[in-house]
Amino acid sequence: MWRIERKGLVICLLVGFLGLISVVLGFAAEGTRIKVSQVNETSPGVCSYPRSPAYGLGITSALSLLIAQIIINFASGCICCRRNPYTSTTHWTLALVCFIVSWFTFVVAFLLLLGGAALNDQHEAENVYLGYYYCYVVKPGVFAMASVLSLASVTLSILYFLTISSSKSVGSPSLPNEGGVAMGQAQIPPTSHDPVFVHEDTYIRRQFT
Repeated sequence: MWRIERKGLVICLLVGFLGLISVVLGFAAEGTRIKVSQVNETSPGVCSYPRSPAYGLGITSALSLLIAQIIINFASGCICCRRNPYTSTTHWTLALVCFIVSWFTFVVAFLLLLGGAALNDQHEAENVYLGYYYCYVVKPGVFAMASVLSLASVTLSILYFLTISSSKSVGSPSLPNEGGVAMGQAQIPPTSHDPVFVHEDTYIRRQFT
C-alpha cells in the first residue's frame, strides 16, 4: 500500500489532470487534422495547406504533457540521489523502470505532437523528391498514437513518484533504542544513608560473644 501525503496527492491530481488534457486534445487533433483532399496545389510542386484546429490542439497537447513531466520530475527529484541503504531493491528497480520508460514515451509523444501540429499549420511548401511532386500530410493515427504515449508517460511518471515516495517513508531507519537494549544510565537501587545508633554496651557484648 502507498502512503500519500496531502502534497503528494495534489501533485498526482495535477499531473493526472494535465495528462488527461494532453490525451483529449491529442485525439481531438486526430479528428481535425488536414486531409489530402484539403491540400491545394497552386503550382507544380507547391502545396498550399489550410489552417486546421489540429495545429492549436497539437501544440496545447504537447505543452500540457511537457508541464506534467516537469512537475512530476521536479517533485520526485533526481533518481540517482534517492538510493540509500534503506531503499529496498524492489522499489528501486520499479522506480528506475518507470522513470526510463516514462521519459522514452514522453519524448516520442512530444515530438509526434509538435511535428503533427507543424504540418497542420497554414503554409505553402514546395515538395520535390526524385523529380516527383508530393504534398505531405499527417498520416492517420499519428495524433492518436501520440495521445496513447502521453497517457503511458503520465501514468508511469505518477507510478515512479509514488514508488519513490513510499520507499522513502518505508525505508526510514528505526530509532536506535527501539527493540534493543536500553542505553540509559544504570539504575541502582536506593539505599538508606540514615545513621544507625547502637548502644556502646551492646557493641562490646557482640564483640566478646
